[in-house]
Amino acid sequence: MKRYLPFIIIGVVLAATIVGATMWYRTHLKPAVVLTGDAGADPPHARGEITAPVLLEEFGDFQCPPCATVAPIIDGLEKQYGSKLRVIFREHPLPVHAHSRIAARAAEAAGLQGHFWEMHHLLYQTQKIWADAPDPQNIFDGHATKLGLDVARFEADMKGQQVSARIAADERRGASLKVDSTPAIFVNNQRVRAGKNAPQAFRDAIDAALAKK
Repeated sequence: MKRYLPFIIIGVVLAATIVGATMWYRTHLKPAVVLTGDAGADPPHARGEITAPVLLEEFGDFQCPPCATVAPIIDGLEKQYGSKLRVIFREHPLPVHAHSRIAARAAEAAGLQGHFWEMHHLLYQTQKIWADAPDPQNIFDGHATKLGLDVARFEADMKGQQVSARIAADERRGASLKVDSTPAIFVNNQRVRAGKNAPQAFRDAIDAALAKK
């Protein structure tokens, strides 16, 4: 046992060093882009490194057809810009859409089980199906099953306070930034009004933000 003691001590010291370094890294890591306006849901639904020099923040409505069109465009931008781009999605269900709020609740409930982005994609991909349904709950439950979620918990969370609070926080943030339609896209806190030429408009905004860095 004694002959192994030095190796055990070295192993313990090494493990402690790694843990300490990891904690320091997480504690001192700061976002490259500091958001303006109200905070919104915390933590936000985000993809990409927190230290990315460009932040694309979207306020979306899952029943909004243009939002469904923009979703794969943003996926493409993430692939194009890699570690230079971070993407955040904010809930902004519009009253004009009958099922937009329950869809937002479905996405947030999936998020509580670690599958927000997968539900985000499914909702947009199947938008034309559930948007016209009298009651889309069964469709959303089917999505939850497909994603391997605990469906009973999913249904309970959809009605829960935690989901309500997250949506309300994102809506307050949207109001603070004067979001009046969806999709509303901000690149480093500047709104990009893209119109029909969305892909190029987003690339131009990202390139301009990178040039400033």
